[in-house]
Amino acid sequence: MHGIADAEKKPISRSEGVDMSVSDAAAMLEMDNVSLSFGPSQQDVEANENKVLESISFTLWENETLGIIGRNGVGKTSMLRLMARIMDPSSGEVRVRKGKTASLLSLGLGFKADLTGRDNAMLAAMLQGASRRQARDWLEEIKEFSELGDAFEKPVSTFSSGMSSRLGFTTALMTHVDILLIDEVLSVGDAEFKVKAEQGMKDRIGGDQTVVFVSHSSAQIIDVCDRAIWVDAGLIRAEGDPADVVAAYHASIAGRKKA
Repeated sequence: MHGIADAEKKPISRSEGVDMSVSDAAAMLEMDNVSLSFGPSQQDVEANENKVLESISFTLWENETLGIIGRNGVGKTSMLRLMARIMDPSSGEVRVRKGKTASLLSLGLGFKADLTGRDNAMLAAMLQGASRRQARDWLEEIKEFSELGDAFEKPVSTFSSGMSSRLGFTTALMTHVDILLIDEVLSVGDAEFKVKAEQGMKDRIGGDQTVVFVSHSSAQIIDVCDRAIWVDAGLIRAEGDPADVVAAYHASIAGRKKA
């Protein structure tokens, strides 16, 4: 397995990174033989444990856009949550380059209904790794991009669901992290704003940004990704050129329909 071979072999906390060897200078993150399982529910104590991911291994490289594709419920979002260290693996290790940050682009992270849009944007940016000064510097940019106007200064409890989504999306998009983890193109308001949001995501992906991008859209995976992984039933079924991986994924879908 290429990647972070010289990293210290122990689980890392959410605040830690690991040193990498000179030969792996471009590696940003590694999932090393990672599995994730949940035990049976209290209502079904005799059931076997639910295996979400099994023996997942890959390396994410600096400035790479890695696409993850697969059907619903196969473990794609769980992979992102493990990379963001929102969850811990049942076994194996998730290693992030020392001093680098990874953040999951998610809607409404940390929003509190009694606080204003400005205050919530500040808190959400800090929860995603920004310092207080960085978060404060981004507030006007967040206000402008989200198109909330005077509502930005009002409590989030007065927002419509679309307004909250726009604030959450914009805050996540404007937060500058080393590894950006994106779960689908998000539904963030009217048709005009969706176009703006998708373009904003493409601009981030096209710059000097390391990205992991989960999508059901084969066209998006081929269009924006340097490499792709197809996940099915918690396993990596194919990895490599996005067009080849997407072709294998669609061949599998066609085979299931014929069966």
